[in-house]
Amino acid sequence: MGKIGLQLKATLENVTNLRPVGEDFRWYLKMKCGNCGEISEKWQYLRLMDSAPLKGGRGSATMVQKCKLCSRENSIDILRDTIKPYNAEDSEKFKTIVEFECRGLEPVDFQPQAGFAAEGAESGTPFNEINLLEKMEAGRMVSVRPCLKAAVLQDSYVATVWQYCRRKAIWKES
Repeated sequence: MGKIGLQLKATLENVTNLRPVGEDFRWYLKMKCGNCGEISEKWQYLRLMDSAPLKGGRGSATMVQKCKLCSRENSIDILRDTIKPYNAEDSEKFKTIVEFECRGLEPVDFQPQAGFAAEGAESGTPFNEINLLEKMEAGRMVSVRPCLKAAVLQDSYVATVWQYCRRKAIWKES
């Protein structure tokens, strides 16, 4: 399949630098087998710190799994250097925050959860342990819309094959 970029669109008010924190950050995804089209029923997570060997000693990937339906071995890898923060100037625009190298496994849904951080746009106040599943906490709120775009990412353009978007909520500095 190639590369798939996960894009985020958010309304950031008085916060900036929304980003995943640490190598143990969990990217919760639903996966589709590129061979038979079987979609996982449960959320699966990928972490930078995880590595599994590929069959035949061809290297490693973040996740390697055998399809339950067709038995094909597939893999997906987080491209470490593609993880980018979502900043105040990106507000109301889709921005790719991470890319995945897909070899048979294709993410079809994303569920943002805990492990994000941000900071006050003017004050620099740190907001750690932001959980994007929580709709409101301590009166701080911002709408967020994750968008998973299956695409061939080449140079500076994204050729979109499909996209899936939802609305969620995150923090806003009061």
